[in-house]
Amino acid sequence: MSWLPKSPKARRRLMLVAAIAPVLAVAAGLTLWGLSDSISFFYTPSQAEAARPAPGRSIQLGGLVAAGSVVKHPDGRVEFTVADQDAEDRVLFQGDLPDLFREGQGVVAIGAFREDGVFEAKRVLAKHDERYMPREVSKALKEQGEWYGDGQRPEHQGDAL
Repeated sequence: MSWLPKSPKARRRLMLVAAIAPVLAVAAGLTLWGLSDSISFFYTPSQAEAARPAPGRSIQLGGLVAAGSVVKHPDGRVEFTVADQDAEDRVLFQGDLPDLFREGQGVVAIGAFREDGVFEAKRVLAKHDERYMPREVSKALKEQGEWYGDGQRPEHQGDAL
């Protein structure tokens, strides 16, 4: 046992560390495992298309509500399209939309993709004043050249939005 320290005090410390380390590792693992259900990643439609999150996995989908895409059903279901410059995703939501929800505005839908590729939202968040847009949405739109921060979008020829 040449790898053990010769000092009895150092041996006790080593044994204490050897006993505590696995307990701490198990505690950290259980904590991370417990939090895994509450972690929700943010995706724009083009990022979701590239990443293909597993059906049923909770995510946040953010972008602009496409013009002419909102369909309200008599049973309270609402269908709309969340789009960015490169992709769009169909969203289904059961319930009341925020008062400020409208076409052409930033939105974050929290939910999961179904097997058929439709996003089923459990919650929908909309911007709350003229200059506000959720940080994740504005950052993603800036990276794609679609958001300019002043509320004005330049004219795009052939732009589907």
